[in-house]
Amino acid sequence: QLEKTGDVQATAVILALDNGLMLTPPMGWLAWERYRCNIDCRTDPKNCISERLFRDMADRLLEDGWRELGYEYVNIDDCWAAKQRDEQGRLVADPERFPSGIPALADYVHARGLKLGIYGDLGTYTCGGYPGTTLDYIETDALTFASWGVDMLKLDGCYSNATEQAEGYPLMSKALNATGRPIAFSCSWPAYQGGLPPQINYTVLGEACNLWRNYDDIEDSWGSVLSIVDWFFNNQDVLQPAAGPGKWNDPDMVVLEESKSQMALWAILAAPLFMSNDLRTLSDEARAILQNKMLISIDQDPLGIQGRRVIKEKSNIEVYLRPLAKSASAVVFFSRRTDMPYRYQTSLKNLNYTSGVYMAHDVFTGEMVQNLSDATNFTITINPSGVVMWYVYPVKLRAAGAAIYQQQKEF
Repeated sequence: QLEKTGDVQATAVILALDNGLMLTPPMGWLAWERYRCNIDCRTDPKNCISERLFRDMADRLLEDGWRELGYEYVNIDDCWAAKQRDEQGRLVADPERFPSGIPALADYVHARGLKLGIYGDLGTYTCGGYPGTTLDYIETDALTFASWGVDMLKLDGCYSNATEQAEGYPLMSKALNATGRPIAFSCSWPAYQGGLPPQINYTVLGEACNLWRNYDDIEDSWGSVLSIVDWFFNNQDVLQPAAGPGKWNDPDMVVLEESKSQMALWAILAAPLFMSNDLRTLSDEARAILQNKMLISIDQDPLGIQGRRVIKEKSNIEVYLRPLAKSASAVVFFSRRTDMPYRYQTSLKNLNYTSGVYMAHDVFTGEMVQNLSDATNFTITINPSGVVMWYVYPVKLRAAGAAIYQQQKEF
C-alpha cells in the first residue's frame, strides 16, 4: 500500500454540503462546449439549444450503454430561457425552442432513468444575455426549478460582483435545500475570484456546493486541457484537501473525444465526467475511451481522494498518483513530449510505495504486470502527449485485488 505521507494520503476535513448528493463525482452530458448558444433552430434544428437536442442526448445515454456506466445527467446550459420572466416573476423556457416546457423535458429524462440539470446565473443576466438570478430572485428560482423536477443547478457568475457572490451562492444553497427536492448544486463562484485563498474560502465553499468550477472554461484544444492540468496540479496543496465525497473540484468538461490523456488525468483528479460532444455521431474509438469501465471505476472510487502529481522530470515526463479503496492505487505516467515515444524507467519505490510485491493492470490495454517488487526498475513506453495508466494493488491482497479488478471490468 502507499506510504501515509501528508502529500499523498491527505484526506479532506472540510465539511460537505449536507444534501447527501454526489458522494462520487457526477457523470453525464452537458451542452455548452459543443453547442454553446446556438439558438438557430430554423436552419440548424438538430444542433440548436432546444428540447429536441436534450431528448436526443437522453435517448443516446440510455440506448448506447452510457447510463449503466454512471453517465446519468443531461445538463442544459445557457440560452434555454425566454428573454423575459413571466407575470409572476418566474423564469420560463423559450416557447419556440422548448414548446413542451422544462417539466415535460424533465419527465422525458426521468422516464429513461436519468437526471436533468439546468443553468442559472447569479447576476442581472446570464453570460449569454438571458435573465439572471439576482439576490431577490433566489428563492423564486429555487422553487421554480424544484417544481419543474430539476435534479441539478449550475449557477454561473456573470454580471455579479464578489459581494453578491459571497452572499448569493450560500443563499441559493439554502434555498435549494429548503424546497425539499434533492437538487445538486454546482457553483462557478471560485472561477470568478481567482480560485485560490484568500479570495476563496474552501471551507465555506464545501458547505454550500456539491461541486465548483475553479478555473477557466475548457476549449476544444489540447492547449486548453494542458493549461487546466497545470493550474490544478500547480495548486494541488490547496485544492486536493478541499475535494471529497459530496464536494468536488471541477476542471470542466471532457471535450477531447479520443484523448486517453484527458480522461486519465480527470480520473486522477476525481473530477466530474461531463461529456460535451455529439453522442449521435461518436466514433467507436471515442466511445471505447469514454466508456472504459476500469477508468470510470477509478474516477468513481468511494474514498473520493483527489490524486496528486508526485514526479515532474526534466525529460518532460510527469507521474500522477491517486490512492484508492482496498489498498489499491492509480498511477498515470504522462508525457508532455511532442517528438517521439519515450522509454521511461522508474520503480514503485520511487513513487513512495511501501516495501512489497504488487500487481499492475494497464487501464487501456488490459495487460497485466505480475509480481512487481517495489524496488524493481521497470520501463514503459509513453507516446507523445500520451499516458500509460495503471491500476495497482499489493500481491498479499491478490485474491481481493483480482476480484476488485474483475468488478471494475464489469462495472
